[in-house]
Amino acid sequence: MSDTRTVARALDALRHGWAVRVTADDGALDLLPAETGFAQPGVYAANLLISAARAATLKLANQRDAAVPEAPVLIHGADPFTQFSARELADPSLDLNRPLRGPFRALPIAAHEAAVTAMELARLAGILPAFLVATGVEPAVAVSAADLAAFKDPLNLTIQARARLPVHACERAEIVAFRARDDLREHVALILGTQSSERVPLVRLHSECLTGDVLGSLKCDCGPQLDAALARMAEEANTGGWGILLYLRQEGRGIGLINKLRAYELQDQGFDTVDANERLGLPSEARDFPVAARMLDLLGVTTIRLMTNNPGKVAALQQLGVDVEERVAHQLPANPHNERYLATKRDRTGHLLR
Repeated sequence: MSDTRTVARALDALRHGWAVRVTADDGALDLLPAETGFAQPGVYAANLLISAARAATLKLANQRDAAVPEAPVLIHGADPFTQFSARELADPSLDLNRPLRGPFRALPIAAHEAAVTAMELARLAGILPAFLVATGVEPAVAVSAADLAAFKDPLNLTIQARARLPVHACERAEIVAFRARDDLREHVALILGTQSSERVPLVRLHSECLTGDVLGSLKCDCGPQLDAALARMAEEANTGGWGILLYLRQEGRGIGLINKLRAYELQDQGFDTVDANERLGLPSEARDFPVAARMLDLLGVTTIRLMTNNPGKVAALQQLGVDVEERVAHQLPANPHNERYLATKRDRTGHLLR
């Protein structure tokens, strides 16, 4: 029987650098995180598990055993991997200084489902997706693919609290807080105006962005988009309608704050957003849209007008049973610091920005 608490313990173990055992129907892997693992004398491994994106950066994807699309890659080095060398290989900040790595040989992965589960655990933990395999270190916790599926089940999300919250954009506002038992992320919905079944609400899905929402970063358009969305919803509230801001605790489109800042560092080296995430071994889109659909369901909302420039977001919600009656454009002017970022969203991730 699956246990969501086991995933919470595994994420904590990975952040602390402890080994975990990841199991699935096709086998098990004992893994020590390359980024956070403690440097212990004599701890080394013959093999290193990395993501498909990181393998492509390291020029391994043309090897037969690394050529499965989107699949993790198990590599064998000329010398055993130590915790130091594994961490160095997983971190892309040295790629330009050390362009020649290896030689490495890709190996077949018998426990493929377990490897995929490990990559997802790394993303949820906010660490680089790379693991020393079979290090001989005693695992702190054993976690299964079934445990992870149960942990990510959006039905775990429930309303925990709600209160009136006058905000600058609209004094008639209510905040609703959501939480799953074993997930520390607490998502919120801000309802502007009076909820009514007679009017379809204007809805904005906004993923947490500390740098943009709080610190006023000019590298993205998150802060201005948040402010503009609230202003537009306030207009709706003032004319008999209402709006919902879903604020999702999915920093960096789901890769976490630390990895987002690492992507910024790579962008400063000349890579665009998509390429920076690939060099990190992480997806450019990892948001959990079922969470948003579950929040709307708990609020009793089935039909929405969605503020977005991303057709993929519309499609994702529709596949989850949300009726998107209208896509409302939400484009804002660029600035000199985010022009390339917005161009990448337009040219590489399908955003409708013209």
